[in-house]
Amino acid sequence: MLPKTRDGEGMNIRGEAALVTGASAGLGKETARALAQRGARVVMVARNREALDAAVADVRAAAGAGAEVHGLAFDVGDKEAIHRIAGAAAALVGSPSIVIHNASTLGPVPMPLLLDLDCEDLERVLAVNLVGPFRLTKALAGPMVLAKRGTFVFVSSDAAVSAYEGWGAYGVSKAAQDHLARTFAAENPHLRVFAFDPGEMDTKMHADALPDADRAILARPADVAERLVALITSSEHASGTRVVGVAA
Repeated sequence: MLPKTRDGEGMNIRGEAALVTGASAGLGKETARALAQRGARVVMVARNREALDAAVADVRAAAGAGAEVHGLAFDVGDKEAIHRIAGAAAALVGSPSIVIHNASTLGPVPMPLLLDLDCEDLERVLAVNLVGPFRLTKALAGPMVLAKRGTFVFVSSDAAVSAYEGWGAYGVSKAAQDHLARTFAAENPHLRVFAFDPGEMDTKMHADALPDADRAILARPADVAERLVALITSSEHASGTRVVGVAA
């Protein structure tokens, strides 16, 4: 658990070390901003150094003077990067007590049917969306288990629970990730572990998947990030819960 605020409304994350993957844009960037604005010490992870540096600068500016925000350019789908991410994050802000597994890939775009999908493309989707978060959780969980406190959020999708034509690789990876989160929760009762379905958002990933979608009806990543951080800072949901972040 995170420390309570004095007024009892939620939990105080000021000074907590947080790590967000897939943080150069969209929900990842906005979640990093929301965490930093609440005083967390944030490490943002993404593959593209140029885009990540720009995102880190934006988040620092939004969070205000004294905000502690750092960027690490790594690919969570790369096995060799995992312990480097964990070690560098600990050196920058201390061992994270909040981890947001947001990095994802759709695979080839336009997204093919499963029977037309190359095996190597499926392996890449699973490496980024499932195996990477598994490895990174293992690399980061030790200090949390010892301290008997810490939170992991695995960013999910409605494709994890419903089958959509063309979304097979992504859906399979997210369904497995949901169960990974539930199992981590069952095996580690002192930690808080959630799967968070953000709903359809106005992001580049959504545009890549569905270029003809009406962007006006899509949720803003900044709004969804506020709901994700509310999940972290409240005690409303039990560990192991799959939470849908879209407004009712």
